[in-house]
Amino acid sequence: MSPAGEAGSAAAIARVRPAPAFRPGMGPVAKRALDVVGAALGLVLLLPLLLVVALLIKCDSRGPVLFRQSRIGLGNRPFRVWKFRTMTCCENGSVVRQARRDDPRVTRIGRVLRRTSLDELPQLVNVLLGSMSLVGPRPHAVAHDAQFTGTVARYAERHAVRPGITGWAQVRGCRGETPNAAAMQRRVDLDLAYIEHWSLLLDLLILGMTLREIFRSQAAY
Repeated sequence: MSPAGEAGSAAAIARVRPAPAFRPGMGPVAKRALDVVGAALGLVLLLPLLLVVALLIKCDSRGPVLFRQSRIGLGNRPFRVWKFRTMTCCENGSVVRQARRDDPRVTRIGRVLRRTSLDELPQLVNVLLGSMSLVGPRPHAVAHDAQFTGTVARYAERHAVRPGITGWAQVRGCRGETPNAAAMQRRVDLDLAYIEHWSLLLDLLILGMTLREIFRSQAAY
């Protein structure tokens, strides 16, 4: 989707319901500081792993190592999210099919990356650039935002904060496919609860729970 198309979709989403403002004060400053320090340290410490993953992707299937897709972020502004490519295709248009169990589009190494969430690690760059946070509502493809904004209550309010690499919904079991509005509604309810009750301690708790979830969850595929 072109930047103009992304902006148009973002404007349409914003008109459905205005997103609430994030609480003022030092909280956002502390959150941003955690993001910058955490993302920088993560990129440095994980650099060998990132290089190995990139090599495995290149050897496993044809196509780019990294995949960029349009998402809607803070204040309904569009941005490009970075991920390791896990599929044989790179969908980024008005129709984006969610990955399903035993999806033939997912590569061999892609299955491992998706199950362990290692495909999300390039988003540390998004965090440094300011388009994402370490913790927040997970950003969805623009096509899915357009689909669920009209069917899921308060969906657009997720864009009141920066989207995250991980979030309260993910550590509470909402990973993987959202096949219908009811499944997305539960995820949105958890995202809004996170926004309402945000604290730096909650972010640290979610980061710790994310490590545990990676090793035990069977929802991501």
